[in-house]
Amino acid sequence: MAVEIALLEAVVAVAKAGGFREAARVTGSNASRLSDAVRRAEQQLGIRLFHRTTRTVVLTEAGRALMDRLLPAMNEVNAALDAINLYRNTPGGTLRLNVPVSATRLVLPALLPEFLRRYPDIQLEIVAESNVQDVFRDGCDAGIRYDERLEQDVVAMPIGPRRQRFAAAASAAYLARYGRPDHPRDLIHHRCLRGRYASGVMPDWEFSRDGSDVTVQVSGPLVVSVGGAMDLAVEAAIAGSGIIYLFEEWLRPCFDSGKLEPLLQPWWLSFSGPWLYYNDRRLIPAPLQAFIDFVREDNLNRTS
Repeated sequence: MAVEIALLEAVVAVAKAGGFREAARVTGSNASRLSDAVRRAEQQLGIRLFHRTTRTVVLTEAGRALMDRLLPAMNEVNAALDAINLYRNTPGGTLRLNVPVSATRLVLPALLPEFLRRYPDIQLEIVAESNVQDVFRDGCDAGIRYDERLEQDVVAMPIGPRRQRFAAAASAAYLARYGRPDHPRDLIHHRCLRGRYASGVMPDWEFSRDGSDVTVQVSGPLVVSVGGAMDLAVEAAIAGSGIIYLFEEWLRPCFDSGKLEPLLQPWWLSFSGPWLYYNDRRLIPAPLQAFIDFVREDNLNRTS
């Protein structure tokens, strides 16, 4: 009995995800294509593998028996294919990273050019978004986040600068019109340019000085989505529309050019740098292992 391996891969994906929609999200496919692949696999095998309802997709007894034997076999197939990389001059394949938009500005530019030069056979795909919940969504191999909150079987390693700061800034025109705040609480009376996460959360502005922490609920004329629209907020600050509070390195070119003036510098909040997350429960593909080794080398160079 011959069954196409692509159909078996679809069966495994649906079984592991517990449904067609979730499997489609993880694999980067679509639910109807996976449903058709499972149907064809069942036709070729001559037996039903899943019980389907409008709410659930559950393996049948035959499906569970197949998975017990098929999962180890598929893992061996993937390991065998990945082992081919040992015979290449450099690893090849696709590496998908899920990262916050800030990482595309503040972390990856210092790493990717050399990584891509060193590994010309790796195709790197970056999924940049402001929704920072699921590192492994959309079939990504690894992700970058700022909070070291580990799930089971997930590893975190430092990547990029280990300390960063938020910086408050405004244009000279704004300060001439509205005055300069002397304390973070003065921001309550200023026009502030805010960001909103995809979750809907609009964070307060946090400051710290000599062990004293201050949280301010600011307001102002502009709210943008965190990530992709932050450049619009920067341009609005340059035009004199309000005060912005953003990564210091993001605003550094504006400070250097004089387009924005730093405010409340002794109060700028310092926080730990980002982390690279990956799952060590499964075989690490060669492109991801190459990236992990590259980041580890960069970390050693930073501390030496």
